[in-house]
Amino acid sequence: MSEGQKLERLMKLKGAVAAGKFTMDGKLVEHKGNLPKDIAEMVAMMCAANTMMGTMQANGFTKLTGMKWTPFHGWAVAAGDYAVCVMGTYGVFVEMNKADFNEIFKTLMEVAK
Repeated sequence: MSEGQKLERLMKLKGAVAAGKFTMDGKLVEHKGNLPKDIAEMVAMMCAANTMMGTMQANGFTKLTGMKWTPFHGWAVAAGDYAVCVMGTYGVFVEMNKADFNEIFKTLMEVAK
């Protein structure tokens, strides 16, 4: 599946507003949807930073608790009317009142493989 096809699949999720792929150093690879490119570039940096922080937290939780928190898969932030959900280097912005988060994370997991 090509990058474009993966993003199209994310855009078909209920409530999807925008979807994108980023690199782990914060560069925007590609995006689709209702987000200007300059904003999408800023979001790519945020996604990379949050993913790095989540990875560090998962590693720490594993060491501190003995529970299996790794490998780190993804994260979400929900605020106001929207949420951003990320797995691997793919993310999707959704309207919270339309979103099915189980479906979102299932799809993200498949797309991120």
